[in-house]
Amino acid sequence: MNSAKYSTLLDSIKAHIRAARLRAAVAVNTEVVLLYWHVGREILKRQGEQGWGTKVVDRLSHDLTLEYTDMRGWSPRNLNYMLAFSRTWPEESIVKRVVSQIPWGHNIELLGRVKKSEEREWYAREIIAHGWSRPVLVHQIESGLYERQGKALTNFARTLPPQQSDLAKAILKDPYDLEFLGLGGDADERVIESGIIERLRDFLLEFGAGFAFVGRQARLVVGGEEFFMDLLFYHYRLRCFVVLELKAGAFKPEHAGKMNFYLEAIDDLKRHPEDRPSIGMILCRSKNKVVVEYSLRAAGKPIGVASYTLAKELPKDLKGALPAPEELEKALRDKESGATGVRGGSADPDLSGD
Repeated sequence: MNSAKYSTLLDSIKAHIRAARLRAAVAVNTEVVLLYWHVGREILKRQGEQGWGTKVVDRLSHDLTLEYTDMRGWSPRNLNYMLAFSRTWPEESIVKRVVSQIPWGHNIELLGRVKKSEEREWYAREIIAHGWSRPVLVHQIESGLYERQGKALTNFARTLPPQQSDLAKAILKDPYDLEFLGLGGDADERVIESGIIERLRDFLLEFGAGFAFVGRQARLVVGGEEFFMDLLFYHYRLRCFVVLELKAGAFKPEHAGKMNFYLEAIDDLKRHPEDRPSIGMILCRSKNKVVVEYSLRAAGKPIGVASYTLAKELPKDLKGALPAPEELEKALRDKESGATGVRGGSADPDLSGD
């Protein structure tokens, strides 16, 4: 028996098994979510008709648990989730098409964390499109992805074909949350760039699905001179290179001019004939919308401009009430030697760790 051909056969069968198991798991999840929706709807209906209160949930939990010993999910808490679920999604059609396609745990997160129906449905569709895990979903909600998506300032409508323009616009955000880098607001471009490389997986999660990292300080040779782009990516859905330039300060018109140059060069020197036009993304600490719009109006290449945040600033009324870092360091030294207290704050913080 040819070992190579056997390995090919084995791999093929394994792939079919994995695909079948995945389809089975999705089908089971769909049926479970639909079941929970129907249960919640039945309880709501009876409560409305009979005037029953919350005690019916406890009674149902007890009786269903006794009857279906091989099934989990009949706790009062989960039954209340079913009530909230059916109340939140009253239309069976949207439940079947969208919501039943995502796991029950994801639905619970949407119920508890997202209040607006339009936003909730948007997140549900994104889960299906990108296969987000539950922790990733929570992160995206907490970072306000819905409000940030598609908010970057661009000239895509003028410089890209309509279909690519709409998709590219939807992919970019504003602002980008780079708090995970653990850097202060005064970090320069190289420090931010190094932090992104060290936390590339986190950055790609924030940057969005479909981006693949190509290189750092990507080299271009034009007219015998060397130029280096901060970060270079490729987007599989857009099928194009994405050049990312980092700016530690405010956006300036010359940033767009430099990016336009990079895009002209990369399209001429690196782009495959089947690739679509490359896109530029300028991430800056802050921006003036009018200045950006004038700058992009003159650019012939597709460019987007967005801001980023490195750390969430404290409310102004708290800044003066908290001890400075050096005071905290002194407090820790004093604690080790038996002393207590921190001078300069509105109250002595508890440094015991309890």
